[in-house]
Amino acid sequence: MIDDPRGAIDYDEHGSGPATLVFVPGSFATGAAWRAVIGSLQGRWRTVTTSLLGYGRTAERRSLQNLSIDNEVEVLDAVLRRVGGPAHLIGHSFGGWVALAWAMRNTQRPLSLTVIEPPAPSVLEAAGEHELLGRFHAMSDAYIAAWRGGETDAARRVIDFYGGDGCFDAMPPRVREFTVQATGANVYDWLTAYDDRCDAAAFARIAVPTQVLRGGLGHPAVQRSNELISQWLPQGSLVTMPGANHFMIATHAAEVARLVEAHSDAASRGPTA
Repeated sequence: MIDDPRGAIDYDEHGSGPATLVFVPGSFATGAAWRAVIGSLQGRWRTVTTSLLGYGRTAERRSLQNLSIDNEVEVLDAVLRRVGGPAHLIGHSFGGWVALAWAMRNTQRPLSLTVIEPPAPSVLEAAGEHELLGRFHAMSDAYIAAWRGGETDAARRVIDFYGGDGCFDAMPPRVREFTVQATGANVYDWLTAYDDRCDAAAFARIAVPTQVLRGGLGHPAVQRSNELISQWLPQGSLVTMPGANHFMIATHAAEVARLVEAHSDAASRGPTA
């Protein structure tokens, strides 16, 4: 745990190895979401996990009057200061978007980035992909309205958007309950994502090896925005995992771990002649 002046921040550290991997979970999750991926690494790295604002033990510090992504960037700043040295940064979903936002705003550079299906409506907007952007808005507008109207399981609209119809109902009861309880924080996540507008020039500032990982079964709006991100990054690469959807860190943990480890290893070695 980090005792930050603006509120507590989740921090858990395990293992040792050639370098540090910092895992940032997405919405509806805590650092525990990475357990299967980290387990597949078999202790070969020092690993650090956290939680974003409003999840786990990380205190919420946003409000409707202050939705800036800088609130999340401050959390990641605190985590990386505690790490105490260069690290490889891995983010899933909204955690991937926060990792990108942090890299855009900091002169301190991670050793590498891996972002897994970051939701990026502003990328679609900047690229003029209005039809796909409209799919994001249609879902999130209906979702937020349903939640504000008292629909207890409004979060199923988000989960099924990413994972396909029936994904929410297929979740274990304990996970569904956590998801419902965390809906308010996720609403802030969506409002924050829409508030954070950026374009190709912003991504050009991320001058580190960056792997963008998407699922072959992912939503078309996510697939296209991730493709654009990989193209706008100076050292970007795009990897598509066949048979996986947005929740691949749970369903394809060993493969995700392999890709993270290979990318981190290559970045640690640096460019080859």
